[in-house]
Amino acid sequence: MKELRNTFRLRVSECDQMGRWRPGAMMIEMQETAGDHSSAVSCGRETLVKLGLAWVVARMEVRIHRIPAYGETLTVRTFHRPHRHRFFPRFFQVTDAAGEVLAEASSLWLLMDLETRQSVNADRLPVPLPDNSDMPELIPLPGAIQPLDSEAITREYRAVYTDLDANGHVNNTKYVDWLCDTMGAEAMREHPLRQFTIHFNQEIRPEEPVTLQLRQEGTRFHMTGIHGGKNAFEISGETF
Repeated sequence: MKELRNTFRLRVSECDQMGRWRPGAMMIEMQETAGDHSSAVSCGRETLVKLGLAWVVARMEVRIHRIPAYGETLTVRTFHRPHRHRFFPRFFQVTDAAGEVLAEASSLWLLMDLETRQSVNADRLPVPLPDNSDMPELIPLPGAIQPLDSEAITREYRAVYTDLDANGHVNNTKYVDWLCDTMGAEAMREHPLRQFTIHFNQEIRPEEPVTLQLRQEGTRFHMTGIHGGKNAFEISGETF
């Protein structure tokens, strides 16, 4: 199975105050579709945890062309590309019922040893992934983070129960939620996210403190999450 498609109806619980698909909910659907595809090729979570392994995302870029609204029927398509050293590229595409492309994403994943918390080589997989070298990239792989020099809005936060996932750390989808929360409901109502790139540099575990620093210049934004004196993650992008 070289790719997988999930079709669903957008639920109200996945939407914001304007009835639009929240960026974090979009990332959750992409993550779940990636998990379904991994399971279909015998490299899913239920198989990997028995080997002490798990998939974790290292970088992701999302480009939104049109934000879908509550009740729309959507399809998320995903496929992987051949691994590069320890990085496993994966791509996503979101279309509506008419086939219009609403969003696209690229990502780089790592295979993590759950005991050492370090990435490992592809030879630890139970079976080789299907050869997808003939599948074209939808958009470029995630590039560099674009910093800004404006004054930062600073917010102190601590990773809580609802931020965590089955791998024992803050789930990758939560960082964009933190970004949207820091921007504020009114700003998100008027200027929702159009494009964002996230670098996941260091995992954040339960109850660990993080300092969020948000900078904005016009439609551009940049946020860092500082933990233990290091940038645990960074996000940059643009709003509509």
